[in-house]
Amino acid sequence: MVIVRPIRPSDLDILEHIHGRLFPIRYESTFFHDVVNGRDIVSWGAVDSSRPDGQSDELIGFVTARIVLAKESEVDPIHIVDMLGYDSAKSDQTLVYVLTLGVVEAYRSLGVASSLIREVIKYASSIPTCRAVYLHVISYNNPAINLYKKMSFKCVRRLQGFYLINGQHYDSFLFLYYVNGGRSPCSPLELLTAIVSYMRCGFKSVAARLCKNGGRKITRRAKCKESHSLVSATPNKRNMAVECSGYECV
Repeated sequence: MVIVRPIRPSDLDILEHIHGRLFPIRYESTFFHDVVNGRDIVSWGAVDSSRPDGQSDELIGFVTARIVLAKESEVDPIHIVDMLGYDSAKSDQTLVYVLTLGVVEAYRSLGVASSLIREVIKYASSIPTCRAVYLHVISYNNPAINLYKKMSFKCVRRLQGFYLINGQHYDSFLFLYYVNGGRSPCSPLELLTAIVSYMRCGFKSVAARLCKNGGRKITRRAKCKESHSLVSATPNKRNMAVECSGYECV
């Protein structure tokens, strides 16, 4: 039975060992010490409680992540603005960045990675200022790409030459999972619909003003005529001007 639990200091050696086996990128020793001691990094490990010979609490999978300010992340500014609801005052908005995720080969395709990612999503959702979980995937890692799409992550950007492995550059896909009201940018159809709606409102507003102004002109003419009937047959020109100008100001 696979159980997900927080990573502990006692996991240090196996965590470093699995990272070395799974990833072509080498991580500094300080990274692993930060992970197991929870220094600015949150992490969860998967263990198989049914394993014999004292291995029931040994990691078979892991995920590490940290909180970052949305405005300081690699996420495209367009997506940042949209996630924050176009409110530039919300400078404290955050994202949870998945640093590493891995499962040993014998336990792949059993839902372990999904369980680990769900822990990250649950954690991010518990932070009121968090708007999304985001991560990078190397462009040729199709199993991981399919996993994130299946879990409703959105691919929002391709980063050219993001990874440098053995002297060769590889592209990365940037995936986002929105939480706490975060949302993806409008599709072209939604944007067109919003523009048409805005134009309609604009036309209605202009038409209403024209009608209102037309009504005022009619009223003014009627009131000026009425003022003419109230003065003598040989009215003083100055008085007439005052009467009519007075009504025009109403």
